[in-house]
Amino acid sequence: MAKNKTVETQASVKEFLNTIADEKRRQDCSEIIELISEETGLEAKMWGTSIVGFGNYHYKYESGREGDAPFAGIASRSNAITLYLPTGFDQRERLLTEFGRYKTGKGCIYIKKLEDIDTGILRKMVKNSIEYYKVKYSL
Repeated sequence: MAKNKTVETQASVKEFLNTIADEKRRQDCSEIIELISEETGLEAKMWGTSIVGFGNYHYKYESGREGDAPFAGIASRSNAITLYLPTGFDQRERLLTEFGRYKTGKGCIYIKKLEDIDTGILRKMVKNSIEYYKVKYSL
C-alpha cells in the first residue's frame, strides 16, 4: 500500500508563511492560523510542504488504507486560501450560508481573502469539525 505524502513534519510554520510572496495573502493566512489555534488550543504544525494542520487523528478506510491527518488545516494555493475541514460536521450547510464568499470542492473550502468571510462562523465550523472527528474516531 502506498505511503501518504502529506504527513506531519518538523518544518517551521513561520518559515512556510514567509514563503508566501503576496503580503496580503501571508497576513490572511497568519490570522487564520492564529484564529484556529485560539479556537482549538492546538499548535499549528506543517503537514507535507504546504499545509498547516492542527491536531491529528488516525483513520482507517474499509479498503484497508489508513493514515494520520490533521483535524483542520489551511494552505495558500495559487488561486485561493484552502481550508481543510470535514464535510460531515454538524450544521455545515447552515453555517456555510452565513460564511461569506467562498467556493467548495472535494471537501475543501476556498476563499480569496479574509475579509470575504465571517470569522465567527469560521470559529464555529472549526469547533464543529473537531467535535465531528472526536466522535467519528472515538477520540
